[in-house]
Amino acid sequence: MWDGEMGGKNSTENSRISASPEVFSSREFSCAASCQAMSTAGILGSLLQVEENFSSCLARIDALILKPLLRAEPHDPKEKENFQLLVLLNDRFQALWNFTEENSRILRGKCDSGGIQDFYILWKGDLFLSLYIQYFVTFANFVVVQGFEQATKSKSEAWKLHKAVLKEFLRDFTSESSLAPALHWVLHKPFRDHIQSCLQLLAQLQGQLQQGSEQDVVAAVIQEFGKLESFISQVLDEANFTKELWKSLGYKFTDMLCVPERRLLEDSRNLPIASGSARSERLLLFDDVLVLIQGNSFQSFDLKLVWVDENCGEKSAPGSYNLRITTPEETFVLSAKDPQIKAVWWWKLEQAVRQALNGKRDFPLWGRSGEGSEAPSRRFFTYGFRTEGRLRGATYEGEWLWGKPHGKGTLKWRNGRNHVGDFQEGLEHGFGICLVPRRSEDRYDCYKCHWYQGKMQGYGICEYGNDLVYRGYFRDNVRQGFGILENFSAEHPYKYTGQWENDKKNGYGVWEDKERGERHIGMWLDGQRHGQGVVVTQSGLCYQRTFQADKMVGSGILLLEDDSVYEGNFTENLTFVGKGKLSLANGLVLEGTFGTHGRLHTAPPESQQRPPAQLDLKEFPVEKRWTGIFEQFQEFLHSGCKEEMEESFTGFHIQSSKELRKSQEYLFCQRGLLRLGLERKGRAPPDDDPSLQKGSSLVLPLILPTFYPELSMLYMLQHQRQDNLYCQGIMELSLFSDIQLLEFLDVQKHLWPLKDLTLTSNQRHSLVKDKCFLSATECLQKLITTVDPREKLEILRKTYEELEHTVSRLLEKEFRLPMDDLLPLLMFVVSRAKIQHLGAEIHLIRDLMDPTNQGGMLDFLLTALESCYEHIQKIRLHPKENSHRS
Repeated sequence: MWDGEMGGKNSTENSRISASPEVFSSREFSCAASCQAMSTAGILGSLLQVEENFSSCLARIDALILKPLLRAEPHDPKEKENFQLLVLLNDRFQALWNFTEENSRILRGKCDSGGIQDFYILWKGDLFLSLYIQYFVTFANFVVVQGFEQATKSKSEAWKLHKAVLKEFLRDFTSESSLAPALHWVLHKPFRDHIQSCLQLLAQLQGQLQQGSEQDVVAAVIQEFGKLESFISQVLDEANFTKELWKSLGYKFTDMLCVPERRLLEDSRNLPIASGSARSERLLLFDDVLVLIQGNSFQSFDLKLVWVDENCGEKSAPGSYNLRITTPEETFVLSAKDPQIKAVWWWKLEQAVRQALNGKRDFPLWGRSGEGSEAPSRRFFTYGFRTEGRLRGATYEGEWLWGKPHGKGTLKWRNGRNHVGDFQEGLEHGFGICLVPRRSEDRYDCYKCHWYQGKMQGYGICEYGNDLVYRGYFRDNVRQGFGILENFSAEHPYKYTGQWENDKKNGYGVWEDKERGERHIGMWLDGQRHGQGVVVTQSGLCYQRTFQADKMVGSGILLLEDDSVYEGNFTENLTFVGKGKLSLANGLVLEGTFGTHGRLHTAPPESQQRPPAQLDLKEFPVEKRWTGIFEQFQEFLHSGCKEEMEESFTGFHIQSSKELRKSQEYLFCQRGLLRLGLERKGRAPPDDDPSLQKGSSLVLPLILPTFYPELSMLYMLQHQRQDNLYCQGIMELSLFSDIQLLEFLDVQKHLWPLKDLTLTSNQRHSLVKDKCFLSATECLQKLITTVDPREKLEILRKTYEELEHTVSRLLEKEFRLPMDDLLPLLMFVVSRAKIQHLGAEIHLIRDLMDPTNQGGMLDFLLTALESCYEHIQKIRLHPKENSHRS
């Protein structure tokens, strides 16, 4: 009845299926072993025979086993899951069969030539391995869930009628009387025999080839086929080991833990080990989880977040050898009574964790490919916290180190709170952005801040959901130190700039009421005005009063729009009450009790006249106003200027470079910070630069550009007379040609660069100008292109080097310029460079020069330039004589 229903590739396959059973027994795959000293063509023919026999065997298995099993589709939901595995196994089977047919077809067309290039299995070795690996992994999954046992128990009528035919067919392959083991055997044994036959033929082919690239190719394929054999053996062993476990466990554990892809790697009943404090009766190591069973309950730990420490340092009882297991929420100890057992468990745990992190098993599963490689301590994973604690219900995605978030990551709570940033040992540490939902509104508070051990600390920006924005310093999650709080709402916009303590305004601060146009400058306590304060109104009035708990107390001073001054008591709406004195701008004084009576002094005696009182700011002097900034800076210094504290102090993560330059909260006041600032500008000094020890040499390049034009103008005005004389001297010297000027300056003739003067037919040496020492002249002209005194000195040094280089080239040897030769040459270069306001430049460099350069080469060159400058001022050419007066 099955002859008409059999499926195959073509009519040839059907004819193969009808052949006698002896042709397809497992003995057919041993034919290659009897081949001795075959030629390449003979080996190719044997391989063709093996492939054709194997293809015929696959055709019978497909027709008599797989197709009937697929027709008997079950109705039970659990059995349907196993049936889907059978469908997948059939797909893998068909892919292997197609590959075998393709190989046979190519071999039939090439059997006459017999070249190594005709061995399809060599050039498609990767595909061969991939197809076999996929088939046996799926086959093992079917074994784990006891798929063959369930398949043979099918209640399908077609299956019942087919059992007799199937048993007759299986007798050719195995002596197993039970149907399930026979199916298991016939669906894997022919494949393993086929691999063995291919290996034997490939070994013979390797023996026929001479040493060279072809033999290396065959050797590599043989090695991979050997690994495949080991892999298949290990896969089947793990599958049977896992299947027996599921049979021994109760339904509760099986229903929750049994997954087709899951494999049991080790069982504490086979290799005794126990967790500390008798917390588990049994320990199961799978390829993806570690399971601890205690009574009717169990705990499972994802291997991707399991760290194993063989040197745990835990005190152990005599004869006990420990391993410490670390997970995100729990740490426990495993104890073995034998060091070898401990070593085996440690090795298997490490390899299982490593393979789980890689997302794939080794090939083969256990062997040399996994030796010497341990699981990395740093990992990237997503985990949801479940136990009690501050992270309960939160999900962390990011980097881990020994069971704790460490590195970059994202932490999300169920209530909508999110934290994205840096973590260290499980706590927020470093820069981070935290979103906190507001309960009563559909808005968030956004904290962009630096964190230290789980708390906000350092500079940060908080954008509250109620239109408030705070820019300043935090400590222990509260505003502490200097900060700016601004309200951008339309109802009551305001801005506070000043000191904070324990999340409240405390100390000196400036309050701006943008709605009323009023500003309060003074002292605060617990969020209220308290102490001396000055108020400036929108109309131009200003007054000074003492405040207590946000209310004015005592008398004060009020400055009116017309420059009149009132001293005494007055209300918040600026109404005079009680005793007071009003000094008018015209000199009249009105003194008395306002609101009842008073007297007018029109012209008091001169001896009695006193100047009207003025606002007094001595209660909050300048040095005490912004202590919040300097306290943060001192804390940074006391920490040893650590890099992690550097960003916390400066807020580099939070502000753009443009904001940093303009921000009044930002200070460049420490060596490390200043160096970082120079690096941002691309002007970082070398590590061995002695100027790093001086703060002035670092701060100057950063702050000088902001006021250099004004400073330069002051120097120009101060040295205007000398620069005018210098310019007259330059004009006099510009009348000379190069040769005349060199002669006039008494430059030694062997130093004249005549080789650099290229003449036309109508020129003479005496007519050429601006050609000698041109490179040094152009270098010196760069002096005015920078504002940094250090860079100006560097330009001067390069000018000196250009002079020496030119002279050395002329003399065709290394030459060091002595002072007698240097000054005339430098005079020549200065006169040709024609730098305006050279005196202002020289004095500015001298005043701002790093003290470490004094007495050095740069100081010497600056002195030489200064001498040239002074000498040029005195040059005056007589109308009839080419001489100059000293």
